[in-house]
Order: sequence, then C-alpha cells, then structure tokens
Amino acid sequence: MKFPNKVISYNESIISKFPIILSKLEKKEYEPLELYKKVKAKFETPFEYIEALDCLYALESIELTERNTLKYVNRN
Repeated sequence: MKFPNKVISYNESIISKFPIILSKLEKKEYEPLELYKKVKAKFETPFEYIEALDCLYALESIELTERNTLKYVNRN
C-alpha cells in the first residue's frame, strides 16, 4: 500500500484516491465492479482500487450492504 512519505508524494499515494470513490458513493450506491468501471481511469491497476476500498472500509467511510452494493457512510 502506498502511503505518502519522503519518497511517495500525496498524489501518488492511495489516500489521494479516496475522494474519487467517495464522491461517486455520496450520490448513489454501486456494486464494486460497477463502481470500478466508473473510476478505473483514475487508478493504475485494479489492485490499487481494491486497496482504496479496503482503507475506506477500515476507516468506516464505506460499507457493503446486504444487496452487495457499496454505500457511503454519512457520519452526521
């Protein structure tokens, strides 16, 4: 997983990919593959996309629903 440090800039890190995913999920729930098709131009590999989803899930920013869709978690 690429986190920003002295060698890896913020723009190259996985953290910079979070807003791409969250902006889509704020508007609508997506199945993981459907969401990937919408954002794949912003990711170098499918693995990078999965890493971003893993981090967002660990941070409780997204969740997987019973219908197998990804959902934005609103903390308000």
